[in-house]
Amino acid sequence: MVSYMDHPYFVIVVALILGSYLLDSIVEVLNLRSFRDEVPKEFTALYDPKRFATSQRYLRERVVHDLWERTVLTAALLAFMSLGGFHQLDLAVRGMGFGPTLSGLLFFGALGLLKGILQLPFAIRATFGIEGRYGFNKTTAKTFIADLLKGLLLSVVLGAPIAALILYFFEKTGTLAWLYAWVALTVFQLIIGFLAPAFLMPLFNRFKPLPAGELRQAIESYTQKQNFTLSEIYSMDASRRSTKGNAFFAGFGRFRRLVLFDTLIEKHPTDEAVSVVAHEVGHFKLGHIPKLLAMSILSTGVLLATLQFFLASPGLYEAFQIDTPSVYVGLTLVSFLYSPLLKLLSVGANRISRRFEYEADAFAARTFGKAEILASALKRLSVDQLSHLTPHRLKVWMDYSHPPVIERVRQLTK
Repeated sequence: MVSYMDHPYFVIVVALILGSYLLDSIVEVLNLRSFRDEVPKEFTALYDPKRFATSQRYLRERVVHDLWERTVLTAALLAFMSLGGFHQLDLAVRGMGFGPTLSGLLFFGALGLLKGILQLPFAIRATFGIEGRYGFNKTTAKTFIADLLKGLLLSVVLGAPIAALILYFFEKTGTLAWLYAWVALTVFQLIIGFLAPAFLMPLFNRFKPLPAGELRQAIESYTQKQNFTLSEIYSMDASRRSTKGNAFFAGFGRFRRLVLFDTLIEKHPTDEAVSVVAHEVGHFKLGHIPKLLAMSILSTGVLLATLQFFLASPGLYEAFQIDTPSVYVGLTLVSFLYSPLLKLLSVGANRISRRFEYEADAFAARTFGKAEILASALKRLSVDQLSHLTPHRLKVWMDYSHPPVIERVRQLTK
């Protein structure tokens, strides 16, 4: 029986998993210690001491919840590996007598299902326990189950074909497999960007055109002044699941549409809602969207090239007791090896994303002409969501795609 004591690859993979877990846990513990008892002066008008104390309790519960979930998933993965789980699952799918592509899809599907089962109790507790206890959750059990089933259906309908294509490339196209897979994933990503607003997002939420009135007129007036084309402005029934507000753009070019959460419309005055829209317009006008898309595509290419580099190593399969090397097992095992690279790329991408947020804030302040209104909207959104106002710097550096709201407010009010 092959064990971790006999194979360097096993030791490396275990070390990477444990190292990632320890690093993330240290960051979360530091983040727990960054909570404050006093309300920051920028928020004294919106937070009374009692509600601020409630926000701190909520955030602590979320962090502890996430730590427990990460601990359970990491322990389960290490146990699965140590007990030869990959080997047994590989034998099971091979025993069905299908070809390599279908066997690979079954292998991936089984791993995804196992992970989903482990995560399900945590999702239930987060949604109906923590979010419900603090007044955020509006999701019913029926909606929760429907969302799970729809997500599973989409993973089969959309995920299975692209996974099969990638498996085919790595089986048949030799050293250029990573390049073919890269092109396929890029095309898939662009197609989904067009299809999602019209076909995928309506599976989970209802969208209806924003009715004529003060808010619609103010948004149209602003976007026309910025020569910014919109196909439609929609209201989305986000309140079916949560009380938290937001807004976003979906689609590209003349098919671009603005979506406002109904919770944003209900809780914010017109000028604040328009300032949030101005921030989102800034992302487009400043070219952030194509830049972020290009970064995502480039990082995918780097990861696929790294993956192919390690894929042909026989020691990797031996370390996990795999008798017959296959592309689908190799892709799974190699994913553990390039996890540090993935973390490094995400840290770099988050840093650029945070800079883009400041630039979009500045654009909104400049074009809308009311920096204090956007600052007020950001503060109100943060209070409504009980956001962490003083996160630890390391947490921000590693995981935040947006700057802490208090830093954005201070930048706007300079």
